[in-house]
Amino acid sequence: MSERYALYFAPDVASPLWQRASQWLGRDCAGGAVTERPAEIEGIALDPITKSARHYGFHATLKAPMMLAGNVDRAELETALTGFARAAQPVDIGRLVVAQISHFLALIPEKQSTALTDFAAECVTAFDRFRAPMTAAQREQRLSGGLSPRQIALVDQYGYPYVLEEFRFHMTLTDRLKAEDSAPVKAAAEAWFGDAIAAPVPLDRIVLFHQPVAGADFVRLGDYVLGRKD
Repeated sequence: MSERYALYFAPDVASPLWQRASQWLGRDCAGGAVTERPAEIEGIALDPITKSARHYGFHATLKAPMMLAGNVDRAELETALTGFARAAQPVDIGRLVVAQISHFLALIPEKQSTALTDFAAECVTAFDRFRAPMTAAQREQRLSGGLSPRQIALVDQYGYPYVLEEFRFHMTLTDRLKAEDSAPVKAAAEAWFGDAIAAPVPLDRIVLFHQPVAGADFVRLGDYVLGRKD
């Protein structure tokens, strides 16, 4: 089986942030119809610079895409998510801002709190039992990105380098940009998302995403609202 599951944060599908992001990326991975957006926003053609981001859907990673271990299945994962979410409480992300991370743009918190970092770490550790071990080829691919010794150790322990103290909350908006394109694309994103990120955003849910086969687009399967008892 090549299907993968991921635990992400994504805002409610009815929220202005989700609607704006789906239009920006040109795809609503929850299966809704995307309101037609102009071919350009602030003079920026978006299709060529959002291909990879569109494939994954609008999200912030909590537990990176993983194949399921052989002794568990989707139903067990969903049951565990339900229990984890009921016992957890929402975490304040704060206001989001458009920022450049390496060579791409993302929405990030103005300041990442310890509570947010700790919550992401809980997700990583609590659900690691569902992750199938990495193959040698997968490990080699992960390590090809020039990781630090600590990040390599995290890959070997959790299958992903950007967890625990290496975690940086971000919601990807673009693929890799040319240096000369970063400033105008950032200005376009700030204009497009302005009203949608004017107020603080709560991390109020874990969202299960699914890739049915290798290479397929990720789809939003279901929301697990934090602290909900019904």
